[in-house]
Amino acid sequence: MDRWDVKKLRILRTLQERGTVTATAEALHMTPSAVSQQLTGLAKSLGVTLLEAHGRRVRLTGAAELVLRHAEEVFAQLERADAELLGYLQGEAGQVQVGAFATAIPALVVPAVQELRRTHPGLTVTVREAEAEAAYELLAEGSVDLALSLAAHAPTPRDPKFSRVVLLADPMDVALPAGHPLAAEPELRLDDLANEPWIFGSSGPWAQITTAACEDAGFVPERAHAAADWSAIWAMVAAGMGVALVPRMAMRGARSGSGVALRVLSGDRPRRHVIAAARRGSEGAPGLARVLEALCQAAVAQNPDDVPLHFRRP
Repeated sequence: MDRWDVKKLRILRTLQERGTVTATAEALHMTPSAVSQQLTGLAKSLGVTLLEAHGRRVRLTGAAELVLRHAEEVFAQLERADAELLGYLQGEAGQVQVGAFATAIPALVVPAVQELRRTHPGLTVTVREAEAEAAYELLAEGSVDLALSLAAHAPTPRDPKFSRVVLLADPMDVALPAGHPLAAEPELRLDDLANEPWIFGSSGPWAQITTAACEDAGFVPERAHAAADWSAIWAMVAAGMGVALVPRMAMRGARSGSGVALRVLSGDRPRRHVIAAARRGSEGAPGLARVLEALCQAAVAQNPDDVPLHFRRP
């Protein structure tokens, strides 16, 4: 393949277009002798005769016409490569891999991908579900370009390996059985539920988040049942087996579920912070920056009052 010198092929194509060595040299800002030298070299490397005398001029041989038919396909492919590379450099093309925890995928990642398909169809986003700690392992080893997790498991702002962005402060509401005496209590607070049986995971970030929120309210929650799946938690609350803190982002599709009263804790205002992180230095890559911007806009759509100010749009 070394025989196919693209520069020399372009000279041959220009000769076909211009008709003479002199005109070709002028068009390419070369000397006529340099043009002849390049074409002689191309003919030698291909092992064919490319030019033949025709009076005082030269004309392309049949072999030269054959070479140029194939060369045109090469030139077209190179043009496509240039266009795609430019798109990549401008963030219009390429691939970005996102690792995200389960509830962030339908709430943030899917809307972001849908918007990018509309605005930047050449940019491909691949999604990989991963728990908080695993997401950062994937990010550190290069398996994903962007990791979405919760603040409890995110790297600290001082970690030199990552750049992090707070996407959203997701409010946490409390789910009670519909017939619970406190279900209609005005100004319900967390400490009103100190003696209730609680439902939350036996380990992991949600157990830590629930415990920390209750401890901030002045009590340690008594875990009656352990579950991490939101549909399981929702079903147990509906059955009157206990109460649970639920993130608003995760409960979007469950608000109409029967048997559960979902109450806003306006006095306590517990939140879980959703973090996006990238390897430090990579956040300036145009494609990754576009994905991050789309995620920020999806976060605004989720809870516009609970998004960091620098991500809000007028």
